[in-house]
Amino acid sequence: MIGTIEISTDKTRVDLEFVHRFLSEEAYWSKGRSMEEVKQSIAHSLCFSMFDTAQGNQIGFARVATDYVVFAWVMDVFIDQKSRGKGYAKKLMDYILNYPSLSQVNGFGLRTNDAHGLYKQAGFTHIPNPETWMFKKNKK
Repeated sequence: MIGTIEISTDKTRVDLEFVHRFLSEEAYWSKGRSMEEVKQSIAHSLCFSMFDTAQGNQIGFARVATDYVVFAWVMDVFIDQKSRGKGYAKKLMDYILNYPSLSQVNGFGLRTNDAHGLYKQAGFTHIPNPETWMFKKNKK
């Protein structure tokens, strides 16, 4: 717990309505994501929920897809609009990057259009040798 902020990996505490609403309506990367897709992505990821214990509600979320050895992919990181500007995103990323079961991972990856400053503070840089990376997008 950090002040009145608590971060939990207990999936039973995830406020599905809160997470779904943000991802499907506000986030540029996931607009239109269905509740079923949100539930499935949570079920198959290591999830980090941030709560304001003084208010009694969830204010942030992130999830990580990982094998706990080679790679961890950070996704769906957000802080509720009314809770921004207080350093919570930085605290959430610090918690994730120092989470004990991820301590042996060779590398963390993520994509962003607008939060490069946050992630640079957390130690992220541009992909070295990007010409070695490949990607195949499935049609939807």
